[in-house]
Amino acid sequence: MSLDRRTALKHLGGASTVALLAGCIGVQQQGSGGDQTNQSSGNGSQGGSNQSNSSSGSSGPSGSATAWYSLPEPEMPARKQAIKTFNQQSNHQISGADISDMEKKTTSAIPAGQGPQTFEWAHDWVGDYFQRGFVVDKSDSLSVNLDTFTSAAREAIQFKGNVVGLPHSAETVALIYNTDIVDEAPKTVSEMVDVMKDYHDPGKSQYGLSYPFDPYFTSGWLQAFGGYYFDVNKNPTLGINTPECIRGLEFALDSFKPYMPSDPTYEPQAAVFAEGNAAFAINGPWYLATLNEKDVNYEVTTLPKPEGGEVNPYTGITMWYFSKGMSEENADTKAAREFIEWYVTNEDHLLSLAKKQGSIPILEELVGSNKLPAEVQAFSQMVERGTPMPTRPRVNKVWSAMETALIKAFNGDATAKAALNGAAKTARSNWN
Repeated sequence: MSLDRRTALKHLGGASTVALLAGCIGVQQQGSGGDQTNQSSGNGSQGGSNQSNSSSGSSGPSGSATAWYSLPEPEMPARKQAIKTFNQQSNHQISGADISDMEKKTTSAIPAGQGPQTFEWAHDWVGDYFQRGFVVDKSDSLSVNLDTFTSAAREAIQFKGNVVGLPHSAETVALIYNTDIVDEAPKTVSEMVDVMKDYHDPGKSQYGLSYPFDPYFTSGWLQAFGGYYFDVNKNPTLGINTPECIRGLEFALDSFKPYMPSDPTYEPQAAVFAEGNAAFAINGPWYLATLNEKDVNYEVTTLPKPEGGEVNPYTGITMWYFSKGMSEENADTKAAREFIEWYVTNEDHLLSLAKKQGSIPILEELVGSNKLPAEVQAFSQMVERGTPMPTRPRVNKVWSAMETALIKAFNGDATAKAALNGAAKTARSNWN
């Protein structure tokens, strides 16, 4: 199991609840939120690039390819426009399909030869999917120099020297606060707790904090006091039940749980801030597209400092994977590759996503740029302070064990120590 943050977000998109998309989608077939555009007239707002690349001047036979992604509803228009713009500029055709359960669909469709040429997800699947033959190395056929991207992004898309995709943005969590409730951003957790205490009143549907309590979102605190989930440079590599991680979980439970809604899962937590009923939220850049559609005045800042520690959240790189459907060098593979290269290097498009959706660019030319909005700069600072999710195949067996443990600890069904000891036992059992 991986962390399906984007699937959960579908429930929060638009002006009202958006149902999850369902049903199997095969290669060259559209999903409920899919998009297939031809070279009709009209210019898209995402068009034009500060960098020229092969897609706009492609030659040779035209190809067609399918791109899978999983997006909250507010992000769909920009994705459809991007595909439309590429199709207008290229002799190739890309069909987009929005997928409700990316892990389930990719692990079933790709081995059966029914998967897409490319799909979008965070980099934590790189090692697992490469070893299982779901993605392929295309390092010998790329037109993009990997030095175009940050060092973290370059490392994230590779496994043992194999380049299995190209990156386009970073992600992590930061602190978001309602400016109608909070006067200024807290610098320490203690200051944040003081504000939460004053505002929190569940009887009036007021909460101090909106915070999904899962392994990704809580990683900053569990790793704040020297702990780690999985470290390839340490022995043992699994660290989820070290004293340092246990301390981090105890800190998170003591500091944040009293001011949160009683259900720790993503949807009820994220909804209260989006509805204007929480002082703070801890969430990622993908959440901003939803907030921008709501009547909430907010600002984004870095996570506050815990006493005696340094917050250290996991970070991710969102990338377009080279699926097994790109194994053979043909026109369809070329279509997919040129679309990916165009998407990840088009500065105008990436800046537009940063301004409208909070997307964090990882192009060296844009990182730290004053062209980026303040909220994106805050997320970028958290990316720099955080730790990239490991790409080792074993890591995917840790997430589900951790998710169960955190819910048990949050609900009071186990102490932090007992919950994390149980997670470690389960993870090691999964490995075997």
